[in-house]
Amino acid sequence: MKAWYLLYCKPRSETRAQQNLALQNLETYLPMISEEKSLRGRKQICRVPLFPNYLFINFDPSQTSVRQVHSTRGVNRIVNCREQMTPIDDRVIHAIRMKELTPSQTELAEEPELKTGEKIRFKDGPFIDLEGVFQEKCPNKRCHILFNIMGQVKIVAVPQQSVERIHI
Repeated sequence: MKAWYLLYCKPRSETRAQQNLALQNLETYLPMISEEKSLRGRKQICRVPLFPNYLFINFDPSQTSVRQVHSTRGVNRIVNCREQMTPIDDRVIHAIRMKELTPSQTELAEEPELKTGEKIRFKDGPFIDLEGVFQEKCPNKRCHILFNIMGQVKIVAVPQQSVERIHI
């Protein structure tokens, strides 16, 4: 019976495996997301795999040999391939496809960076909905935030995407 299975690919070989499986007329799915990367000092938005080293494949093991899939360039193995393979429910693949991020106009139009002293609000995490003051940008896409908790001013380092500017 044809079903979705999960492939573990060799490091950074998801697209190679996908191309080689396509040559065998096998349906694959590689979820991608947009990610900001710095290349030669310039920020660019790149598409990268949502699950690095993993690829979904839709095939019938009674029609296509598992050995054939395992021997495809870029493929390491089918995940949980023992005596009986574990298929993935079609609804899971459908849900990932629905949630897969595509670059939108708002994502590509960069909002100006936060400046020292600007008021912010936490969008997620343990401090959700609390307000603070942006102090400085840190390495690894993090930032320092000053906020008042239990009568004391504290500095916390949080991911930049977990805070938003408060528009007054």
